[in-house]
Amino acid sequence: MTDLKNKKSIVIYFSRADENYAVGYIDKGNTEVIAEYIKDLTGAELFKVERKKPYAKDYNSCIKEAQIEQERNERPELVKVLPSIDGYEVVYVGSPIYWGGLPQPMLTQLEKLNFKGKIVRPFTTHEGSGLGNIPNQLKSICKDAEVLGGLAIRGSSVHSAKNKVAEWV
Repeated sequence: MTDLKNKKSIVIYFSRADENYAVGYIDKGNTEVIAEYIKDLTGAELFKVERKKPYAKDYNSCIKEAQIEQERNERPELVKVLPSIDGYEVVYVGSPIYWGGLPQPMLTQLEKLNFKGKIVRPFTTHEGSGLGNIPNQLKSICKDAEVLGGLAIRGSSVHSAKNKVAEWV
């Protein structure tokens, strides 16, 4: 594979702190930790996708909200929308796995972008779902982009995953 470290890159990610499955309450979301590792390793810029109305802090309420949102195929309003990825060659796309796929706030953001000619690298944090259906979703959303192999990191092990991320990058 071509060395992507020296290409102009951005990390677009959704991450949730508060109560998470298998790790309890956390101050920084697991996906954000991995996004920051990628930034440190590549010099990529970071763009955090944030739902205007945050999900509930407790895990069970959050997953209920997110599941309803997914069942209704909603596109929740975001705090800020990234208007363009022009000027970037590599787009890292990161999120936790929500019922096998991307959280709805990521769909709100990604569907607004033109991925033509971009290299897309998915990464996820999970507790058993791996990459889920995210590579297939990205191939559908990121028209005319090259979607490369992804990286799946267990949320409970993000703080010891920097070497794994470095190998993938």
